[in-house]
Amino acid sequence: MKETVIVKNLKKTFVLSRKQRALNKSKEKKKVAVEDVSFVTYPHEIFGLLGPNGAGKTTTLRCIATLIKPDKGEIIVDGLPLHEEIQIKKRIAFLTNELKLEDQMTPAYAFRYYAKFYDLSDAIIEERKEKLFNRFGINEFEEVKIGDLSSGMKQKTSIVVSLAHDPSIIIFDEPTNGLDVITARTVTDYLKELRDEGKTIIISTHIMGIVEKLCDRVGIIIQGKMTLCDTVENVKKLSPNQDIEDVFFDLYQQYGGELT
Repeated sequence: MKETVIVKNLKKTFVLSRKQRALNKSKEKKKVAVEDVSFVTYPHEIFGLLGPNGAGKTTTLRCIATLIKPDKGEIIVDGLPLHEEIQIKKRIAFLTNELKLEDQMTPAYAFRYYAKFYDLSDAIIEERKEKLFNRFGINEFEEVKIGDLSSGMKQKTSIVVSLAHDPSIIIFDEPTNGLDVITARTVTDYLKELRDEGKTIIISTHIMGIVEKLCDRVGIIIQGKMTLCDTVENVKKLSPNQDIEDVFFDLYQQYGGELT
């Protein structure tokens, strides 16, 4: 099966501000966010990056999405190297709960506005809007200003806008973070549907249950390093209790993490 995303020996370092050094109680002027991370993804799968906050998950996803440039390593997205930034962005969606749409826009206007960036015809835009708005229950709110929507409906609107161009690769940073239980279930169910359609889904999470329920394979990142990458079932077998959480904390302590 052809790889959809290839990450080889990824490294990314950030320069720390004086304030950041003070907060971290460190004299180091740089922080290695990701070091020597490698993995591949395929169609028809949900691949999860599991790790604690600050482990390097979001940095890795942002590199794949061409939002930041790695210091070293290679990333191939749907056969394209990272310098093919425009073509890559046509093939992917990068979803994050930090995505905020203008309060004065309506869901319908926002969808049509952003879909135009992908050179879609009006007919295709309306077809996609109808399908996604029906799936996420946005129809009756499509002409309501986004600023007047509930937080859950705002999140749904952000998600459908990000998927307007029907991308083959969906990258989702913490897919359920900050969502109410109903919206979270709607999102995870839809990600499974997209996987079954043949798309590649890459998510980051720190929640073990999300990995067990949603992912086909998982890479465990701790302190910027990929410590384990395998199918969820194989990872569970490493624990006498068939528990990903046990495996995670064993690795966490092996790589210098402290439980407080």
